[in-house]
Amino acid sequence: MERLNVAMIGRGFAAALHTDAWKRVHGVEVDIVDIASLRDEPETIDHAITRADVDIVDLCVPNHLHAKYALDALDAGKHVVVEKPLTGCFVRRDEVGAPEMMARAVAQADEVVAAAAAAQRWCCYAENWLYAPPVTKVAALLDAAGGAILRIQGEESHSGTHSEPNKHWNTAGGGALLGKGCHPLGAALYLKGREGARPAAVTAETRSLTKSARFEAADSPIRRGYDDVEDYGVLVLTFDDGAVAEIVGADTTLGGVRNRMTVHATNTLLEANLNPNNAVRAYAPDERVLADAYLSEKIETHGGWSQPAPDEDWMQGYPQEMQDFAEAIIGGRPPRADARLGRDVVAVVYGAYVAAAEGRRVDLSPWFSS
Repeated sequence: MERLNVAMIGRGFAAALHTDAWKRVHGVEVDIVDIASLRDEPETIDHAITRADVDIVDLCVPNHLHAKYALDALDAGKHVVVEKPLTGCFVRRDEVGAPEMMARAVAQADEVVAAAAAAQRWCCYAENWLYAPPVTKVAALLDAAGGAILRIQGEESHSGTHSEPNKHWNTAGGGALLGKGCHPLGAALYLKGREGARPAAVTAETRSLTKSARFEAADSPIRRGYDDVEDYGVLVLTFDDGAVAEIVGADTTLGGVRNRMTVHATNTLLEANLNPNNAVRAYAPDERVLADAYLSEKIETHGGWSQPAPDEDWMQGYPQEMQDFAEAIIGGRPPRADARLGRDVVAVVYGAYVAAAEGRRVDLSPWFSS
């Protein structure tokens, strides 16, 4: 059996998801041989990245460190897995204008893409939506139908980030549109990319709803405390074949995580409900009844009706994601989600930030000309 050794960088929420997913890989023996995090001495991370027996460096660190450690790993001759987003522009939001942010973010994403090509190593972009069973089934049904996609509606939202770095632009690179909207956007780019379509233009709106007077006066379980990042964003992306994608990312939605996509094609309509889904439904008249049970990510109460996924990680595509990465590295083929997809997500989202800041439609063609 083929064997891969993984160095995990990070011990937080994403690292736990990735670790469990690596353990489920079959047909390839995957061993996590090192774990390091920002809580350790800096030399510990450097050692994990440069260990001679490490094949893959899996980065589950705050966004502002993605590119740095990805470039370090590629320079050391390692394959790398990078959590979303691939990178961004990490400054105070009022420090530079949105067009300059876009230029910096895309330039750094391009640097990662170029470094992977030069090192002849894969930079695997950890976009789980591409591997989630509802999305892969949508792709298969589109192949069977043979029609063309006209419109995509996608949303990821919940009641707020659990990560303090994600509340600050200089460590997150953006707010809900980047951190949440990147998921349905990545899936939309993938589905339209299969048709040969590329992004052409984008419009957008962003808001800090938790800073409104009505919200601040309310007793709400929605998380607050965002610094200079938006907690709600919507973008409308136009592709060069005329199709559109409407993407929402929000940290202001109650009821647990909402991961949903609707695809309107010329001869079929398809709906993908990653979360919640109704494979299992539970009711508790008092939240104490199921207080010790895991129901679903970021649900605010264990009382009343809930929809616990039988295997939430599987439904979200995490095991399938690592399976593809392992097989791609062993087989010498590109992963389904690579650095180029991550780069394109960065370009569209930062184009959306320009559109929101300047109140105009932004032409994306210069960023997708090649």
